[in-house]
Amino acid sequence: MVSKSDPVNVEYETRAKNLLKGELKRRGVTYAQLAEKLASIGVTENERNLNNKISRGGFTAAFLLQCLEAIGASSLRLD
Repeated sequence: MVSKSDPVNVEYETRAKNLLKGELKRRGVTYAQLAEKLASIGVTENERNLNNKISRGGFTAAFLLQCLEAIGASSLRLD
């Protein structure tokens, strides 16, 4: 079983968090705006929850994809 505190997991959670934060910044999207955009695709999150969830970095791949779709990201660079 994989532990949440496993250094490999922490590394990938940090990468996912930084990737999402970078895409939001690149597009000038605030957490409040992200909440609105997510609502438009049927995902209910408020600004505070988004801030906490993204700051922790422990979100699901589904959440990451929902956010990327909501902000109109069609491609990503992983390096």
